[in-house]
Amino acid sequence: MSVLTDDTTEGTRKRPAWEEQPTRVGLGAKAVILAIALLAILFPIWIVVMTSLSDAATIRETGGLVIWPDGITFRAYTELLSGGQVARAMMVAIGVTLVGTAFSMTISVLCAYGLTRMGSLGHRPILMTLLITMFFGGAGIIPSYLLVQTLGLMDTYAALILPTAVNVFNILVLRAFFMNIGTELIDSARIDGAGEFRILWRIVLPLSRAVLAVISLFYAVGYWGNYFSAFLYIETQEKLPLQNVLQQIVIAQQRPTGMSQAVNTGQIPDISVQTAVMVLALIPVAVLSPFVQKHFKKGMLIGAVKG
Repeated sequence: MSVLTDDTTEGTRKRPAWEEQPTRVGLGAKAVILAIALLAILFPIWIVVMTSLSDAATIRETGGLVIWPDGITFRAYTELLSGGQVARAMMVAIGVTLVGTAFSMTISVLCAYGLTRMGSLGHRPILMTLLITMFFGGAGIIPSYLLVQTLGLMDTYAALILPTAVNVFNILVLRAFFMNIGTELIDSARIDGAGEFRILWRIVLPLSRAVLAVISLFYAVGYWGNYFSAFLYIETQEKLPLQNVLQQIVIAQQRPTGMSQAVNTGQIPDISVQTAVMVLALIPVAVLSPFVQKHFKKGMLIGAVKG
């Protein structure tokens, strides 16, 4: 029988540093670091928002970006949303995000639930194929472009949705979560005569609201910020989503078309228009994220760890 030495007994064993109770100095240092990080994130956003809400006189006095405006005006937003290129681009982005998220969630949920049925047709080959795509990546830009061109999807809204409609990681997270649902519920429903679609709709989905909310947010953010697909596949200016129009306005320094005389003549400064478009592109994600945040830990960690 081995004998524990004094330095390995329960009374003298030292815990790792991260398991020790933090000191007041440590807590203070953490608070300072977090405050600096929060300030570094929020301060640029504050400047962008304040500049978009400032009038021309304030912007001229500050020489560009505004930290604290003398007055608040929503003229830049009113002009952008009253019609023209930015308003149409925002409607395109919203439409693509809503339709794309609904389509992607439908495909992902059906695929994930099918992969939880171990005896289903082609279960293992399909699962292995999905896993292989995670290790070897996508087909590449040129093959994807040629495929979209061959299918006749160039310069269509479908080209903004179909090439990125399915994410294998999201399917695996959904599958792991579905597999944690009690089999007794599914077996009892099947004994009562419920089919697979009814089990999915009435039992699995209501118990999976957390993971569905998180995956929906992932897809929505992906579609909303998808700049590259429109850059490759969209040729008509009127079909460009907001992110591409934002690139034209901010980086290429182009004034949005269809605006009033106040924008075209510079009565509303270009920097105010540019920052207003930035804020419009940021609002949907900033609004949706807090509502989904409470589901994030349960939806992602539980499904991924226990699966």
